[in-house]
Amino acid sequence: MTPLAFDRYRTEILHQTALLRAYLPQVDVASPVPTCPAWNLGQLVRHLSGAHGWAETVVRTRATEAVSDDPVNDVPRRTGEDPATLSAQLGEGAGRLADALRDAGPDTAMWTPGPGGTAMFWARRMTHETVVHRADAALAVGAEFSVAEDVALDALDEWLTYSTLPEAHEGTPALLGPGRTVHLHATDTGSDRLVDLTGDAPVLHHTAQQAAVELRGTLTDLLLLVYRRPAPSVKVTGDTALLDLWLTRAGFWLQ
Repeated sequence: MTPLAFDRYRTEILHQTALLRAYLPQVDVASPVPTCPAWNLGQLVRHLSGAHGWAETVVRTRATEAVSDDPVNDVPRRTGEDPATLSAQLGEGAGRLADALRDAGPDTAMWTPGPGGTAMFWARRMTHETVVHRADAALAVGAEFSVAEDVALDALDEWLTYSTLPEAHEGTPALLGPGRTVHLHATDTGSDRLVDLTGDAPVLHHTAQQAAVELRGTLTDLLLLVYRRPAPSVKVTGDTALLDLWLTRAGFWLQ
């Protein structure tokens, strides 16, 4: 599957942000976020605001070298946070990011922390960053979480593509080896992805094949599973030790 259209990413950043903001008036932002145990809801929102701001700075300035991500990670616990203020800051930051992306266009060269080197990287990455943290917020407040099929599949493909980078398979314990394959099947959409770990590097195929470990569940839950979020519909059969190792090593880029 090819990535979504650039303008679709811009629109989706705003849409996912608006959906997350809709949770905030009804909840205590000091509530814990079970999927991000070190954070409460206010910290989660500030983290996402920081991510949007970080990306906006890179895109707006056409940065050619790394930009500090301190605003993303420096989210200390605070008391008495105002949900309306947090919501407004999140919405305004997403708007500035969408505007910066529009002004840059998809092919403008700039620094990226992963493969790509253009504004397209930031449009895609921030879309799915927002999707996953909306899932965190939904779980924290007890809301239903769903995402459009094309967005969910693109988010899964982004994660799986990063899982094939050298950093994911070099080192010990060895991830690559004979017979090591992972198959993901979306029971609601029929989508299949096969990760082949038998060669010199992981290879991603858009096909179905019997594998050492099989994951079957809804597309949204498969996405949540690779991000180590609760995925109740996913059934796992086969080599669970391989699955745990693969998820740990392949998720290196989230650390």
